[in-house]
Amino acid sequence: MNRPQTGERAGTVHVIGAGVAGLACALRAASRGARVALWEATDHGGGRCRSLFDAGLGRTIDNGNHLLLSGNDAAFEYLALCGAGESMRIAPRAVFPFIDLATDKRWTVRPNPGRVPWWIFSASRRIPDTRARDYLAAFKLALAPEEATVADCFDTKSPAYQRFWRPLAIAVLNIAPEEGAAKLLWPVVRLTFGRGEKASRPCVAGKGLSASFIEPAVAKLRAQGMTVTFNRRLRAVGHSDWRATTLALGEERIELAAADSVVLAVPPEAVAQLISGMHVPTEARAIVNAHFLLPQTPPPLPDQSPLIGIINGASEWMFVRGDVASVTVSAANALAEKDAEEIAAKIWPEVVQALGLPGDSKNTLPAHRIIKEKRATFAQTPASLRLRLGTRTHLTNLFLAGDWTDTGLPATIEGAIQSGFKAAETALRS
Repeated sequence: MNRPQTGERAGTVHVIGAGVAGLACALRAASRGARVALWEATDHGGGRCRSLFDAGLGRTIDNGNHLLLSGNDAAFEYLALCGAGESMRIAPRAVFPFIDLATDKRWTVRPNPGRVPWWIFSASRRIPDTRARDYLAAFKLALAPEEATVADCFDTKSPAYQRFWRPLAIAVLNIAPEEGAAKLLWPVVRLTFGRGEKASRPCVAGKGLSASFIEPAVAKLRAQGMTVTFNRRLRAVGHSDWRATTLALGEERIELAAADSVVLAVPPEAVAQLISGMHVPTEARAIVNAHFLLPQTPPPLPDQSPLIGIINGASEWMFVRGDVASVTVSAANALAEKDAEEIAAKIWPEVVQALGLPGDSKNTLPAHRIIKEKRATFAQTPASLRLRLGTRTHLTNLFLAGDWTDTGLPATIEGAIQSGFKAAETALRS
C-alpha cells in the first residue's frame, strides 16, 4: 500500500474504542501514514485487557489472565509496532504442568522442537494414561462441520479429553466443549502446537497487560501526533447515501469529510445500538479471575513455567507472578453469580494444593481480589458463529473490528489484534 505523501490527505481514520482491537487498528493505520483519531468512552484504554492497582493486595494485577503463545504472530507484531516487544516474558521451553486435585497426580506436557509431533509417542512428555492416537484425534477438528462442537470430535470419557482437550477448549473458547464450536479450536491448535515447540511457548506480560499492550500503544500514537481522547462516548452515527456522515461524540458533533472513515472497535451490543439492522451475537459467557497475595514464596513450577493447569477443581489455570497467584475460571456464568467471598473461599484451597503450600494455609484466607467479567466473550457456539460480522458494513466508510467479528479465530487477544489490523487496511484501501 502506498504511503500518503506529505501534504496529501486521504482523510482521518476515526477509531471508536481503545481496547486492543481499536489500538491495533490505530497503530496499523498510523504506521501507514494515515491521520488517526482514537475515541474511548471510559477514562482508560484496554477494555477487557488491562491492569489495575488493588489497594487490598498492594499490587498491580490484570483484570483478566491472558495467555499468549509464541506462535501468536499478530500479537507480537502489535508489540513491535508500539515498541513493547521486550516487555513479554517468553518461557524458554514449551512446558505445560498440570495437577489433578482429585488424585494429587501431577504431570507436564512437553511438545518437542520441530513440526513432527514425536512427543506424543513419549510417555514422559504426554498426559498419563493416554496414547498417541488420542492426540491425532485433533485432526477431527480440522474436518469438523460448521455445526459440530468440540465434544463431538473426541471420546469425552478418555483421559486425553478430560485432562487436555477439555481444559484447552474451555480456556480458548470460554465455553463448555459440549457447546463450543469445533471450527474455532482448530486454528489455535494449527498455529501453535501444529508448528512445534517454538510456537507453543507460554508468554506473559512481565509487568502486567497495561504495561505491555495499552500504555505503550497510547504513548506511541501520541508521539506520532495522533489524537487520543478518553471519556468521550459515541452516542450516534449519522449516515446518508450509504455513508457515515456525522459522529456524535459526547456533546461534540463531528462532520465527516468525504475521505474520512470510521472503525467501530466496540462490543457487538454497542454496534447493534449504533447501527440499525446489524444482527450480532448477543449471548455471552463470563470469566472469573481470583487474585491472592501469597503468604510465602511458593516452590517454582516445573521448568519455571508461569502457569499450571488444574483438573477436577473450580479453578482451571493459575498464573504466578511474584507473590500473587491469579486463577482463571472460564465459562463461569454460574460462578459469577456467587458472592466474591464465597468464590475466594472455594478457590483458595485449590491454590494451596496446586502450589504445594503447607496444608494449614487452607484455613486462613489471604488478601484477595475477585474480578468478574460477565460478558467476557460472546458465546462461541456454532449458532453464534453465523452472526459474526465481517470488516465491511453496508456503509462504505464504516468498518468493524473486535474479537467478536469474523476473524476465523476465537475471541482472544490474537483475534482482536488481527481484526484491528484488517480494519485499518480495509479502511485505507477504501
